[in-house]
Amino acid sequence: MEAYTDFAGVYDIFMDETPYEEWCAFLDAALTRYRVKDGAADERLLQEQNTVVDLGCGTGTLTELLAAKGYDMIGIDNSQEMLQRAIEKKERSGLDILYLLQDMREFELYGAAGAVVSVCDSLNYLLTEEDLLAVFRLVENYLYPGGVFIFDFNTVYKYEIMIGDATIAENREECSFIWENYYDPKEEINEYDLTVFVKENRKENMCYETEMRGGREEGSGCEEGARSEDVFRRFQETHYQRGYRLAQMRGLLEKAGLTFLEAADADTRGEVTPESGRIVVTARKESA
Repeated sequence: MEAYTDFAGVYDIFMDETPYEEWCAFLDAALTRYRVKDGAADERLLQEQNTVVDLGCGTGTLTELLAAKGYDMIGIDNSQEMLQRAIEKKERSGLDILYLLQDMREFELYGAAGAVVSVCDSLNYLLTEEDLLAVFRLVENYLYPGGVFIFDFNTVYKYEIMIGDATIAENREECSFIWENYYDPKEEINEYDLTVFVKENRKENMCYETEMRGGREEGSGCEEGARSEDVFRRFQETHYQRGYRLAQMRGLLEKAGLTFLEAADADTRGEVTPESGRIVVTARKESA
């Protein structure tokens, strides 16, 4: 089944506790620290330096926050349904964001970018090192000299130990979901089958017939929406993600021509440990 189709409509509901504001602050601090906004010689180069590409942008929540910080944002995702939600947010906010419907393994830009970011385990959807390397090479190609690449990924430890074959369920007022995990230790790939129930309110017309009451005739007809009831629409999606190790990521970055700068536990922002479930990595394209 194709991922992020029907699920796009309820994605933001289930992600409402995601610390997007914290991620934005972390990214903004990192981009400032690595001087992505450092002034260039002419206006065109300055705009390229200030351009940030959000790979796997989804419904655009983080993209919007970074745009509000003053970055020229480009969001890339291969789900039309997710991008539609992102575009709706852009129309409400009025922020100048360019969204592109592209596969990150083959993404194309019209110029260079000062930074590329990818969060919320988007890169784990790439199931082979070859696919990761293809993305890293494209990032290196489009980065402005001195530009940085910041991304996170779920580790093998997270899928194998923290999630394993667990089943997770959550019930909300508007919808509910059942998330069933199946981990393949040989391939290091996690399959999760997602079943979602979305509440829909349906109204029915109530019709009545003429009858005699007390010697007078009552009317007949239908009252539109006279009765309503809540029903739940059920849909399913299957997602596949592969766990990776920091050493793998570092090796692929260097093979793509990028310089590894640092890594941290994405949850604690502290040192990476064998028990880190998610890791955030920063790399750079060195100046010529």
